[in-house]
Amino acid sequence: MSGSNHGTGIPARTEHVLDNPALTALTGPHAHFAERRGRVLRYPVDVTPWIGMPTEPDPGDWADLAALAGPGTDVPLAGFQREVPPGWEVVFRVGGVQFVDDGLAAAPDPEAVRLGPADVPEMLDLVGRTRPGPFLPRTVELGTYLGIRRDGALVAMAGERLHPPGWTEISAVCTDPAVRGQGLATRLILAVAHGIRARGETPFLHTSEDNADAIRLYQSLGFRLRRKTQFLAVRAPQRLADGRAAVPV
Repeated sequence: MSGSNHGTGIPARTEHVLDNPALTALTGPHAHFAERRGRVLRYPVDVTPWIGMPTEPDPGDWADLAALAGPGTDVPLAGFQREVPPGWEVVFRVGGVQFVDDGLAAAPDPEAVRLGPADVPEMLDLVGRTRPGPFLPRTVELGTYLGIRRDGALVAMAGERLHPPGWTEISAVCTDPAVRGQGLATRLILAVAHGIRARGETPFLHTSEDNADAIRLYQSLGFRLRRKTQFLAVRAPQRLADGRAAVPV
């Protein structure tokens, strides 16, 4: 059974880095983003909501998470497979899947442009209309984001999010409804994957298990299902198990 190296928050060597990708990213290539309390790490709240929790957290870890989040705050625990302790309310639990590159025809795209901080208002607008998943004002800092414009307007994008050692997650894949069916998402996925491979890393991604269209697309492109997972959100208690207030740091 896999576990954690107590006191470090780093998964045991028997656990694959993609089994707990937020933690391995925040203790690896994304360590400069990490906000830490004990063995619990998180990204800044305006970057991405992902939390790095030990695979088998103890009561002290849950207390640290409550202190990081603040009382009554909803906390996403993507990929977390254990039971939550008393006092923590499960807000939602959705089945997910994790795919890894298994023969992508990755290639640059001549129409794709690099997106940066100046493009964030347009990126947030596109995300708001297409809802590919969390994208916040500083998410663009996590890696390379590429977009396609038509008549000057951003109509499709994809980019990089979690970065465990040797791997990079493709995320925020979205296309304006007015131009869907033109293969723009496919082109951007392959272009982002090309950049990831050029660094000697392997692309991976997540989606919900009931997103049949996305799953068919990813499999047709050369992604392979690695594991089933879940997307979980819990609400931090007002008070900890020992009666102390869950005071945010």
